[in-house]
Amino acid sequence: MIIIDRLLARRAADGRPIRVGMVGAGFMARGIANQIVNSTPGMALVAIANRTLARAAACYAEAGVEAPIAVTSIPALEQAIRDGRPAITDDPILLCAAGGIDCLVDVTGAVEHGAQVTLAAIRHGRPVVSMNAELDGTVGPLLKRLADQEGVIFTGSDGDQPGVQMNLFRFVKSIGLTPLVCGNIKGLQDPYRTPETQAAFAAKWGQDPHMVTSFADGTKISFEQAIVANATGMTVARRGMLGRDHAGHVDELVTMYDVDELRRLGGVVDYVVGSKPGPGIYVLATHDDPKQRHYLNLYKLGEGPLYSFYTPYHLCHFEVPASVARAVLCGDAVLQPIGPLMVEVVATAKRDLKAGEIVDGLGGFMTYGQAEAYPAAREAGLLPMGVAEGCRLKRDLPRDAVLTHADVDLPAGRLIDRLRAEQDAIFPGVAANDARPRVAAAE
Repeated sequence: MIIIDRLLARRAADGRPIRVGMVGAGFMARGIANQIVNSTPGMALVAIANRTLARAAACYAEAGVEAPIAVTSIPALEQAIRDGRPAITDDPILLCAAGGIDCLVDVTGAVEHGAQVTLAAIRHGRPVVSMNAELDGTVGPLLKRLADQEGVIFTGSDGDQPGVQMNLFRFVKSIGLTPLVCGNIKGLQDPYRTPETQAAFAAKWGQDPHMVTSFADGTKISFEQAIVANATGMTVARRGMLGRDHAGHVDELVTMYDVDELRRLGGVVDYVVGSKPGPGIYVLATHDDPKQRHYLNLYKLGEGPLYSFYTPYHLCHFEVPASVARAVLCGDAVLQPIGPLMVEVVATAKRDLKAGEIVDGLGGFMTYGQAEAYPAAREAGLLPMGVAEGCRLKRDLPRDAVLTHADVDLPAGRLIDRLRAEQDAIFPGVAANDARPRVAAAE
């Protein structure tokens, strides 16, 4: 949003920066810290919470901020903010409850921990910019509903591919077209990748092997496309999405979809492997006005019925401050569910699984996630990937079997399970054969 730079410049000139608290101090968080501290006038990173204080301090140090103060109480954090001293803590709830913080950024990528922090922030009336697609894809509709009740914003982020897709989706609708495909461009998709196979790549870029594995095995893109579906009302063409291998340009994809089927489904989320320009995103859309189709052809977008729009990059942490500013200054969410889940991410066996085993975490050795239409997943009792970690298997399952609730015992006492049960009760979903249109034509 171009307006954001001027709004932030005004805040800088007035000496009233947006005060940001960040939870997490990993690879992406370090980039966000550097971006806010060194490239975002009108915004201040006032506190970082992380389980390991040394990593929180290192996050500041990498951005050139020395000697942050460690705090263990709300009064101490509030005093540090008043004094203009960056603060670190191992208790993220302090950032949720303390005065003097205008927005919280969740950069954890952990479902249970992210749920605890996000719920606390919302209950304390704090806007949340979330880079936690895994949490959003599991209980996003409920969190959005709770945020609405508190009068605050719970939103995804610019820079991540879902946010970039949503920005383009909104632009395409704003010029009168009807988006029918929101797509993600990938370089690799192999559901059997593990932290061992991805260790060298992770080490090269200073990333966590499990996070890198979740990119490679399809779990991350499944969550990312699920939250795009939930924000647009789209669905998937089939379990796992179509996911073509296509080495050409994304413009060529306009001939590869059945437009009538896309209309019947109300639009789909999808991905493509190997296309140019990667690693960007694309939106394919139609226009019902023949006069405007003539102009689109003149402007080199072709004869239709599908027209290709794309963004050739996603810049992750670079754009997170814009999301914060949109939420705080404009009351504008980048991406959030518009109702119940449209697409669920379901846990699928990465190898043969044995009764008694405990399912490991996202990007691990045991499961990968697949995007499935929520009504179908609910009807079949499929296990959401966002609650699979820590479950004990009750029976043997072969590789590529989709886990069900009947296959596992859930761990006791988890917040994510309580939130999920509440969400399922509030949003019972629709019948699996309900083909109502989900994407309204632009007016």
